[in-house]
Amino acid sequence: MSETNTGHAWPKLHNAMWPGLVGKGDEEGQEPPISLERMLELTAAAEVDGQKFEGVDYFLFHPHTDPDADDDELKRIADLIAGHDLVVGSLVAPVWPGTVGDSAMGDDEARGKFLDAIRKACRIAGVFNEIGIRQYGVIRIDSAEFGVEKWAENKSGNTSRIAETFRMAADIAADHGERLAAEGEICWAGMHSWRDMLDLLEAVDRPDTLGFQADQAHTYLYLMGYNAPEHALVDAEHTDEEFYSAYESMTDQLRPWTIDFHVAQNDGTVHGAGSHDKTGKHCQADDPNGKLDITRAAEYWLRDAPSRGIKHICWDGCMFSNEVLEAPETWNAILGAMIDVRNAHGWDA
Repeated sequence: MSETNTGHAWPKLHNAMWPGLVGKGDEEGQEPPISLERMLELTAAAEVDGQKFEGVDYFLFHPHTDPDADDDELKRIADLIAGHDLVVGSLVAPVWPGTVGDSAMGDDEARGKFLDAIRKACRIAGVFNEIGIRQYGVIRIDSAEFGVEKWAENKSGNTSRIAETFRMAADIAADHGERLAAEGEICWAGMHSWRDMLDLLEAVDRPDTLGFQADQAHTYLYLMGYNAPEHALVDAEHTDEEFYSAYESMTDQLRPWTIDFHVAQNDGTVHGAGSHDKTGKHCQADDPNGKLDITRAAEYWLRDAPSRGIKHICWDGCMFSNEVLEAPETWNAILGAMIDVRNAHGWDA
């Protein structure tokens, strides 16, 4: 898949650690989590034409990380990551019910839990920054409200409630020198369509501190209008011309807010696992049913990326099966796709 490496220094190529956790667990029918140590081994083993992954994006919850881990434990984790010649980029705050946080549109108690998750994520970010294992990246959040039904009972009021919570979270992040990126997915209330995501970002109105995390699999479903058919930009059956016209329209509006970017593939369907609601399905990079020209679509998000502070891109294989994650060819195909993106759209300054 990869072409000859052009030698671009940026963006750095990262792999996500959360595919070893999301949708997995101890409940009946769930696959067991994959340890941090194993995810790092699989990441570090991938290589295409001499190029390897350069870093990881990291999920701040058990079993990979105790969000209340002390500095010594975080130093141990940093040493483990560095031992594989990798660095840390973006972090995922544990904002969901059942972790540290709770719904961003919930009552004051729920909001307090959400903001506590932001504080814990910022503290860990600061430790990693001080150690030197992390020098770029954002902290990823969402509304932590599964589904759109409750939100739809009072669309304006619930969006305002989420925006107020996000502004409070942005204040915490700013105090720590961090930026928050809200990842748009069809499963998150108030963030489930490109239009609702844009409305929320504009309502928060903290572009220096809170922006958008674009994932190619999820934003493809934005075009289709899943969970928000009134905001569909293309029909299920569409030509390439119709697709890229709609894609450009969507990205032109969301790109100015985009401060973090996930390379991914999607086959036009939704998928859920464990307690995670259905969202845009992540497919393998070389899946014959994949709908996206990954390299071409990435360009729409990466235009002027340095001006928005983007220094790395990350592959998101969320909810891949353990069998897929354990296969070396999975990671080599992913790395090859990311090299192609950097070859086509990377930079050197």
